Amino acid sequence: MKRKICIVLTVRGNYAKMKSIMREIKNHSNCELQLVVGGAVILHKFGNPVNIIEADGFEISEMVHFLVEGGKPITMAKSTGLAVVELSTVFENLRPDIVMAIADRFEALAVAVAASYMNIPVAHLEGGELSGSIDESIRHAITKLSHIHFVATQKSKERVIKMGEDPQNVYVVGSPTIDLIRDLNLDLDFDVFEKYGGVGAFISVTKNNYIVVSQHPVTTEYEQAGEQIQETLHAINDINMPTLWLWPNMDAGTDEISKGIRKFREKYQPSHIHFFKNFAFEDYAKLINNAAVLVGNTSSGIRESAYLGVPVVNIGTRQNYRERGENVIDVGYNKDEIKEAIKKQIAHGKYSSNHLYGDGHAGEKIAEILSTCKISVQKRLMY
Repeated sequence: MKRKICIVLTVRGNYAKMKSIMREIKNHSNCELQLVVGGAVILHKFGNPVNIIEADGFEISEMVHFLVEGGKPITMAKSTGLAVVELSTVFENLRPDIVMAIADRFEALAVAVAASYMNIPVAHLEGGELSGSIDESIRHAITKLSHIHFVATQKSKERVIKMGEDPQNVYVVGSPTIDLIRDLNLDLDFDVFEKYGGVGAFISVTKNNYIVVSQHPVTTEYEQAGEQIQETLHAINDINMPTLWLWPNMDAGTDEISKGIRKFREKYQPSHIHFFKNFAFEDYAKLINNAAVLVGNTSSGIRESAYLGVPVVNIGTRQNYRERGENVIDVGYNKDEIKEAIKKQIAHGKYSSNHLYGDGHAGEKIAEILSTCKISVQKRLMY
């Protein structure tokens, strides 16, 4: 009998992380893929990522609504509680053999809590990493609720084992997003404005002549999110270079960032910035690969950009302490610091490819392990 693997997608970035895994599970002779979508993945304001998922040929098993609007810590807490309630019903209906929890977001904690209380083994992707904000606490909590650990680096494996997890259940597989770009034609072979619309000025986008910005709120600094985004906006405005800007995710502080962007657009009407809700990951990879520099605090500036050699200006604390390549310059929330770092990275140009986060074969490794691994829902400390 095939082993039923349930994957829950709740934010646009998770699909990029899980796509190669989903594909390998779907095609594996001993596995059956159960796909659950909810949260930002099914909302128009985040670009309806569910449409991309379905267009790629994946069948959706269940759709859940649990996201409480507001972009505050209280709405994150309430969304987590509601997600536990909704996902418990989903797991009762689907009866999966293993549930996968992804990384460090509040929805992933809900996945792990619901599955654990229902005696369903949990496989966790990207445990053992260090970063800023509340995400690190959530990630480590998920690790302690999980039974199988798929980590990106050797250092992450060591940290998970030090947390008392069974070394036999910790696997270094790399980052599955690298799988999607390993054999991808990275040329700019599409019209970003025609394909994704967006709002703002229509600008010239050619190799190395533009900037990509992706900056999200830091949940432990959400009250400063509006001020923080202003520093980036003014830095980009002063640089006066064609810029593709992605909308923030749904964490606490998202409303402040969104409001700050809208006010800036209305006041300054920048002629060199265009704003987008969402990109398919493969198109996003092409855009950052051909950009002069990637600016913001997205994890893609740490993971995929290392593999691609993309120059990155990482702002603030959201990616604190993550392992990173030489392609990253870290700066604070200061307009002048950001500007100087952007200029330095543009002058430097492309870096050498770094395989810190894997070689592009994570999906197949994970699917094979999930199909054969021996697991028990009963855990104990191993030290």
